Amino acid sequence: MIGAGSLQFPIYTSFPKTLAETSRPQHHLTTAMKDRPPPSSYGAVYVPPHHRLRSVITTSSNNLSSAISISDSNSKFVATQQNNSSSNPRPNPYPYLPPHQQQKRNSQSDWADELSEEGSDRDIEPSSYPGASTSDNLDGWKWKLTTLLRSKDKHELVSRDKKDRRDFEQIAALASKMGLYSHLYVKVVVVSKVPLPNYRFDLDDKRPQREVILPPGLQRRVDCHLGDHLSRKSGSVESFWDNAFSRSSSSCSIATDEGLFEQPEPLPESKAAMEKIIWRRSMQLRSQQQTWQASPEGEKMLEFRRSLPAYKEKDALLMSISQSQVVIISGETGCGKTTQIPQFILESEIESGRGALCNIICTQPRRISAMSVSERVAAERGEKLGETVGYKVRLEGMKGRDTHLLFCTTGILLRRLLIDRSLKGVTHVIVDEIHERGMNEDFLLIVLKDLLPRRPELRLILMSATLDAELFSSYFGKAPTVHIPGFTYPVQTHFLENILEMTGYGLTPYNQIDDYGQDKAWKMNKQVPRKRKSQIASAVEDALRAADFKDFSHETRESLSCWNPDCIGFNLIEYLLCNICEKERPGAILVFMTGWDDISSLKEKLQSHLILGDTSRVLLLACHGSMASSEQRLIFDEPKDGVRKIVLATNIAETSITINDVVFVIDCGKAKETSYDALNNTPCLLPSWISKVSALQRRGRAGRVQPGECYHLYPRCVYDAFADYQLPEILRTPLQSLCLQIKSLKLGSISEFLSRALQSPELLAVQNAIEYLKIIAALDENENLTVLGRYLTMLPMEPKLGKMLIAGAIFNCLDPILTIVAGLSVRDPFLTPLDKKDLAEAAKAQFSRDYSDHLALVRAYEGWTDAERDLSGYEYCWKNFLSAQSMKAIDALRRELYSLLKDTGLVDSNMSTCNSWSYDENLLRAVICYGLYPGICSVVHNEKSFSLKTMEDGQVLLYSNSVNAREPRIPYPWLVFNEKIKVNSIFLRDSTAISDSMLLLFGGNISRGDADGHLKMLGGYLEFFMKPDVAELYQSLRKELEDLIENKLLNPRMALMHQDLMVAVRMLLSDDRCDGRFVFNRQVLQPSKPSITATPPAPLSRTESGPGGDNSKSQLQTLLTRAGYAAPTYKTTQLKNSQFRATVDFNGMQIVGRPCNNKKQAEKDAAAEALEWLMGGSHRGHDYVEQMSIFLKKSKKDHR
Repeated sequence: MIGAGSLQFPIYTSFPKTLAETSRPQHHLTTAMKDRPPPSSYGAVYVPPHHRLRSVITTSSNNLSSAISISDSNSKFVATQQNNSSSNPRPNPYPYLPPHQQQKRNSQSDWADELSEEGSDRDIEPSSYPGASTSDNLDGWKWKLTTLLRSKDKHELVSRDKKDRRDFEQIAALASKMGLYSHLYVKVVVVSKVPLPNYRFDLDDKRPQREVILPPGLQRRVDCHLGDHLSRKSGSVESFWDNAFSRSSSSCSIATDEGLFEQPEPLPESKAAMEKIIWRRSMQLRSQQQTWQASPEGEKMLEFRRSLPAYKEKDALLMSISQSQVVIISGETGCGKTTQIPQFILESEIESGRGALCNIICTQPRRISAMSVSERVAAERGEKLGETVGYKVRLEGMKGRDTHLLFCTTGILLRRLLIDRSLKGVTHVIVDEIHERGMNEDFLLIVLKDLLPRRPELRLILMSATLDAELFSSYFGKAPTVHIPGFTYPVQTHFLENILEMTGYGLTPYNQIDDYGQDKAWKMNKQVPRKRKSQIASAVEDALRAADFKDFSHETRESLSCWNPDCIGFNLIEYLLCNICEKERPGAILVFMTGWDDISSLKEKLQSHLILGDTSRVLLLACHGSMASSEQRLIFDEPKDGVRKIVLATNIAETSITINDVVFVIDCGKAKETSYDALNNTPCLLPSWISKVSALQRRGRAGRVQPGECYHLYPRCVYDAFADYQLPEILRTPLQSLCLQIKSLKLGSISEFLSRALQSPELLAVQNAIEYLKIIAALDENENLTVLGRYLTMLPMEPKLGKMLIAGAIFNCLDPILTIVAGLSVRDPFLTPLDKKDLAEAAKAQFSRDYSDHLALVRAYEGWTDAERDLSGYEYCWKNFLSAQSMKAIDALRRELYSLLKDTGLVDSNMSTCNSWSYDENLLRAVICYGLYPGICSVVHNEKSFSLKTMEDGQVLLYSNSVNAREPRIPYPWLVFNEKIKVNSIFLRDSTAISDSMLLLFGGNISRGDADGHLKMLGGYLEFFMKPDVAELYQSLRKELEDLIENKLLNPRMALMHQDLMVAVRMLLSDDRCDGRFVFNRQVLQPSKPSITATPPAPLSRTESGPGGDNSKSQLQTLLTRAGYAAPTYKTTQLKNSQFRATVDFNGMQIVGRPCNNKKQAEKDAAAEALEWLMGGSHRGHDYVEQMSIFLKKSKKDHR
């Protein structure tokens, strides 16, 4: 229909197909992760989560087929249909849904069963009349919903009727009662069989579309260089590629990953000689062990070890390990399992003469645990670290040729599996602290479970202080479990009500504010009147309401009534610390906080305290995962006499590490935890309540070496409401990195592999991760690793950061990209204390002159390195509100990343060769875009500010600490971002502004639209309109860039030869002035096929007369009024160059004209732009205006 879409309000959106229509294998599905569709063929075309969810639902209940959209021409409804080839009932066709959503699915079935055959055959009725009453409307909706439930191929109803928006609450209640889901998207009501996301771009009439305009002459210059490149490529360069590939095929580092791991020492080929060497080494190890055990120091150490509960179970443990391939050990806090069980195995093997063949790997969840435990075990064996006992963490370690017991992080063992799938030579694998259920640990268990049948001699030992032994035992085929009773000194426990009662401390709404400073009154007003309940408060609301504190004083009950669960309680912690320092016996204090922000704020507060800030009386330390290993180790050192040590730590200090002098523990009861909303594809890192297991672990830290006390800063009733165990990480985080690891280990289908997990993740989360990896070109359409994907598996970081790093190396701008990637991998170095927020933001703004948080980070780091050379690094950080610790972490991580890149072969030792274009800020922006895509956000300006939209969230905001949050205007149409956080709204934490050319050349896959000059990205969410020859230019450049990147990755040692191509690309990036504009609701008009004898219509100029007047304003008004629409209105603004620009507004659309010399001419130009847009981008004669108005009028009538 020519032109009808242009002014057809509201637009009748038809949904894109969610699954391929033909040639899909069919699967019969049974359990949660086994209920999965075949591999997706979306490729690089983005498919929104709610469409993938629809495919999950359909696949779970029926065999796979195609999804199509059908609109009801008699009503304002759209029902998405899907052909089904089977309708076999399943016991639980929706196992991936949470229980309350499964209940809804069952409710749907119940309603469907109650319907009569007459109801099942009834079509959806149109609305009776515009002024229908609510009751009549609801009666109509009941028929529509019952028909939807009976239909096997309709998934949802979409209405744009005003009365449905008016009655939405009643419609939603009716839908919920029938087990359906509903959502009101601004002007659109949707009722669906599956859960609905918070935003759907396909229903957004204000979704931005971009008209791209290049400056005059730029296209010609870029075309010239591109032509030179293509002519050279077809000649001599092509033969160079052939030779280069043949040379690189056998030496490409990604084929073998050589250099990333230590290779085992080659042994003599003769079997007899090998056995002799092994026997000699074994006897040597036995002699050394017996000598140590017979020495006075050894006997004293053995006496200490015998006092541990684990030693009493030594024989039973070794017997179980020898008889069973998998053993599960539950050892309570203080039993000695972490240090003793690896030693029992090693000592037993050495005494049996098998010491040289013994190779034990013991994984720990954290770096500090691996290092500290290895030091303790080496000391108990009377040897230096790196002899028989060693450790290995990321790019740091201490091990030697004779190391037979290696402590490492779980990630290190997974990296070894990359090149050694069978763990050749390893005799025992011990996975410690398995109860934490980290993603790497759950992944490792699947891999090891598959490995065990192929390695019957391999022994697997799972250990934890507290675990669900039955769960792990059943997972490994009823593996035997051994329980070791713990030994801890008595720990006196105080909950919040006890603390308030015995100290007399009173809580008020004002003394629970966590931050401090001169601006306390302002912060109090921001924090106390909370508008909506947080997840933290809601989780314990019922427990607090049911609690009975009648045994406590009136003052304590009053304090408890004021308790704010959201607050950490800095003032109460300060009071307790001061009370302990002044009144209690000597001993260190361990304070559990949620994250680095809380730790650093509390540390700063305590340092200003009269007693706690006195360094002659108090040693104040911090422990966080982002800190350097050398700084973390300081917590183990005992202070001088008369000095009390206070350690502020996260949950990193819960397990495996023992700070010997800790006597007092203060537990805030919270931890930062990532949650993941798969339907909205939004991760969220927020404080949450810990589990009972974690609370017990924290309490146990106080009784490891002497009696202690634990202060829980929450009531006992809240503790009773805690979950027993923490939700496994694999169920609450995005899975991109995990899916990449699965493919790197060649473990087959991602979905099939994860179906074998101890607890399978939600299928929609798996599909989201797979689609993301396809969009960034890490996986191809068949879910196989691409060349880029193989490189990404070699970089232990998020795929998007690895991709950015690779691009920085390829395009010779590595140094600043190293800084950006390192900065995004550690704690944000920019500090914003609330009492000096304006000063901190001003300090950050001085590093940004180009609308980029990432380039601001580069400048801040460069300034810090200059200051460090002058020995003034701390002064520089203090003056610029920077974290010295974060800057040091960035500096160290940069070196690690560069070392990893050298291992891949993309760079060599001469760093100058990969930094020739580091000065080119436009290229840097493009490389940032290459890495962070599809984290893309449109920037649409209005009169006073601008609005931001992302594909999955709709309207978003900028985080207050972003440099772009301070800008009234951003002269770029797009922002790319690394992280979005959800509080009440969605906030972009960091962003970089980019141009159209940067997005089109360095973003994702580009597809042709429905007309010449129409390009699409992300499945149509991003649409670009431009001249056809400009579109061809972008597509040609994009193809050549992709070839360049792939060729470089296939032959990493090859120098960059595409000089003309890079000149063309850099010219386009630097000279694109973003002269285009955003338009809304633009429809691609398909021109009707011209008649062979028809005469082309005469062109219509901006000043030519037309029906109803002699200029474009009159023509536009005539066109709209004849079609029955309101007359257009104009708004004109004066530009800085004294010219005028007008905006024409009609039917909710705004179209902006070009700058003109006066207001009248500007309005005419805007009207001409509108006419050109309405007529499909081409000027036509007067007759066409007549025909167009008649057509629009008819279209409007059809859709009333």
